[in-house]
Amino acid sequence: MSDSRWLYYAFGAALTASVVPILAKKGMRDIDPVLATALRSVVMMLFMLAACSVKQRWPGLDRLDRVSVVMILLSGLAGALSWLCGFEALAIADASKVAPIDKLSVPMAAVLAVVFLRERPSGTNWCGILLIAVGAYLTARK
Repeated sequence: MSDSRWLYYAFGAALTASVVPILAKKGMRDIDPVLATALRSVVMMLFMLAACSVKQRWPGLDRLDRVSVVMILLSGLAGALSWLCGFEALAIADASKVAPIDKLSVPMAAVLAVVFLRERPSGTNWCGILLIAVGAYLTARK
């Protein structure tokens, strides 16, 4: 039996991510985007520390190896840079323009997954990835 819970989590991620640029744009009227990103990061850190406590995930720390820690730290750095760039973009442009361009991360991640993780998307998957890229391009046009 296949575990399909991933799909619910993925939709949850998409739903919650969809409100990020809206809330950020509304909240950044009188605040610097770097400061806004820092405040968002603090909230996220506190929330995740609480989630680890509630779900009792702290014992998993002893299973981390050096490579895993480095990769997770680099992932955190990439995420912070992504947020910083996204908030800077929202300070300048409409959320309806910034969000689709931000989602170019989907086709970029697919290509990186093929190169570095040796994943093999199907032809149908590649069609969807291409449509995401075309959609981002069309939303950025004047």
